[in-house]
Amino acid sequence: MLNNKVEICGVNTSKLPLLSKEEKEELFVKIKAGDEKAREKFINGNLRLVLSVIQRFYGRGETADDLFQVGCVGLIKAIDNFDLTQNVQFSTYAVPMIIGEVKRYLRDNNSIRVSRSVRDLAYKAIQFKEKYLKEHGKEPTIEEIAKDLEVEREEIVFSFDAIQDPVSLQEPIYNDGTESLYVIDQIKDAKNTDDIWAENITIAGALEKLNEKERMIITKRFFNGRTQMEVASEIGISQAQVSRLEKNAIMHIKRFYK
Repeated sequence: MLNNKVEICGVNTSKLPLLSKEEKEELFVKIKAGDEKAREKFINGNLRLVLSVIQRFYGRGETADDLFQVGCVGLIKAIDNFDLTQNVQFSTYAVPMIIGEVKRYLRDNNSIRVSRSVRDLAYKAIQFKEKYLKEHGKEPTIEEIAKDLEVEREEIVFSFDAIQDPVSLQEPIYNDGTESLYVIDQIKDAKNTDDIWAENITIAGALEKLNEKERMIITKRFFNGRTQMEVASEIGISQAQVSRLEKNAIMHIKRFYK
């Protein structure tokens, strides 16, 4: 498991340095002044942050080494774009950057292939979304994104859907130390509730009370989706006869329910 992997990409994770808030601030001043040694020290001092972020992506078929390298790219981008004048901790800014970089890597290397044009459109939409949120304090609607990018609304919706990460039904979402809760445990199946089971049993019992021809007509009409004309053609009688037999069958079923 990733938690037990001590060495990743040649880095001994058990000996990673940890910087204090004061050290980070001092190093950042030097980094902005072009000090490469300070930059390298700052990167090494934040590798624990990368390690903590990539653990949530373990189990998706990628090696810990690959995830760590990609996470480091996100860390470096965060360092290069971080604004010291903003009243926010570096880790608060860096974590979404690292997560975004890892997600892009997983999407681009996903076995479910998404065309480059669709991915590009989705990324442009996301960029517009982030810019709009920053300027207006709220997220834009799909219509506003589509208008800005000069595409149809459906194209934006499709592109967002296409880049969503597939999730395994067996992926754990909670663990209290003794028992795990998985995605599949949170999915409701409307077709398999106790009420549906009871209703199906009742309907099956009602159908057993019908004669063979009535049962055939009800099955074809309401379970197989046939029209009265189609049923008449299939069993060799007129539509009027099908209509009469259907009404009789429904009356019998109603009596059974009472």
